[in-house]
Amino acid sequence: MTAVVALGGNALMRPGERGTAAEQRANLRRACEALRPLLNDGELVVTHGNGPQVGNELLRHERAAEEAPPLPLYLAVAQTQAEIGALVESELEPVAGRPVACLLTHVLVAEDDPAFEKPTKPVGPFYDEAKARELERERGWQVVHDAGRGWRRVVPSPQPLEVVELEAIRALIAAGTIVVACGGGGIPAMRRGIRLAGLDAVIDKDRASSLLARELGADRLVILTEVDAVFRRFGTDKQEELRELSGDEAEALLPELAAGSMRPKVEASVEFARATGHAALITSPAALGEAIEGRAGTRIG
Repeated sequence: MTAVVALGGNALMRPGERGTAAEQRANLRRACEALRPLLNDGELVVTHGNGPQVGNELLRHERAAEEAPPLPLYLAVAQTQAEIGALVESELEPVAGRPVACLLTHVLVAEDDPAFEKPTKPVGPFYDEAKARELERERGWQVVHDAGRGWRRVVPSPQPLEVVELEAIRALIAAGTIVVACGGGGIPAMRRGIRLAGLDAVIDKDRASSLLARELGADRLVILTEVDAVFRRFGTDKQEELRELSGDEAEALLPELAAGSMRPKVEASVEFARATGHAALITSPAALGEAIEGRAGTRIG
């Protein structure tokens, strides 16, 4: 059995944290321990988000611009892939007892994707509205209110079309290696002749994880997030935890889900389930063991 597991932002940074290396490593240690139920169940590929990290990297570039030339966004994605991949390797290998390798991964997108005209992907830290509007004026950012937690910068988030390093991922899996791939959704790129050209965007990691799982022919897609399951009427006194959803039921739920939070996770799960006939699972790291046994989490498909 092959499983693709997508680690959400809470696996790296908790609310109120600054995102230091020590904080991220401590959080990843807990997340990697939570993956134990999957480690003896076949082949494993781990993906992860990078929204806070890539936003922080862009801040470093902007503030140091007078002394060091800032790099484009797609290279900031590459930098955070390596940063987070190194931390995952160091924490997952002792738990798994077998090799873990981070593979820098490009994901093809369309240069004319409408997302480039309408940025929607939140990156970086949260601000109050006054500070966000100030940064919008001073730095030319676009900002949005994100999932009730504050204001954040948004960047383009095009649809992922193809994982470039797919055969390299397959080769590592065949060698018995746990692969860390498609970090932060992958480095956005397009083909220009025989070369790859980076594009300034951040691909949604759940959609990229679903694409990777489909291209690998994976048996299972697991999306780990802050909450134990998908809820109907989330955040109200009538919220309802949903344990099982068909693809059609999940799709009907999409309009009430937060665009910057649960909606892309459910969309990615529906795509995987319909393409493969296998179920996708959305849950938290803490509830993963029970979710695999059907006693927690939301199974889609």
